[in-house]
Amino acid sequence: MRTPAPPPHRADRHRTPERDRDRVRVLVIEDDDTIGRHLETGLTSGGYAPTWSRTGTGALAEAERTAYDVVLLDLGLPDADGLDLARRLRARFPELLIVVLTARSEEIDVIAGLDAGADDYLVKPFSLTVLLARLRAHLRRRPTASPQEEPLRLGDLTVDTAARRCLLRDRELTLRPKEFELLAALARQADSAVSRETLMAQVWDENWFGPTKTLDVTMASLRRRLAEAEAAATAPVRVPRIITLRGHGYRLET
Repeated sequence: MRTPAPPPHRADRHRTPERDRDRVRVLVIEDDDTIGRHLETGLTSGGYAPTWSRTGTGALAEAERTAYDVVLLDLGLPDADGLDLARRLRARFPELLIVVLTARSEEIDVIAGLDAGADDYLVKPFSLTVLLARLRAHLRRRPTASPQEEPLRLGDLTVDTAARRCLLRDRELTLRPKEFELLAALARQADSAVSRETLMAQVWDENWFGPTKTLDVTMASLRRRLAEAEAAATAPVRVPRIITLRGHGYRLET
């Protein structure tokens, strides 16, 4: 498996050990010793380079020291609120893949976790095989935009897939990785109906077997960010609208 390159804002953090440099680095945040050991052993056997932290405070310090690719986050930590920790990690490291591991199984809990910045949500007890399959699915979807692809211009909004930048006139929008990929997928098919299945395949994975609620939460967040950017503009701007097509999917109207 090819290790994703650390994003630029993490370039000044400490180098990882030579033996781990070619492996995906995973920070496991879990206070249960049995689960922690199980994850550490399973991830190592799966070719990953795991580091196990039992507290939120220790995990934040570890994330600052080392450039991680993935965080596996238990919400029930002894010293921190898991959702708050997810928000802090997402704000500090926008490119980080965050997977929540928790016993909270209600739909409202899943939505809260995804809305806090998680990319995926797994309910305990979970299968290690399923977890590893989901990690592979997420990592396959890491951005690989061609540098030859021209920026997509939709009204006053520019989606530059090569540079992974989104501009509203001259102001850059801060989007989470999946929000950007979702916007890019819609922008490439602007003014056309795009099914939910197509978006899940393009933004997540063609063999995705996680909750489709992930798409709804990410779409809602993307809409909020576009609306906030439009409201913050100092002059009138033309922003494309995301239209919901009941029973089918979405359309980005320019």
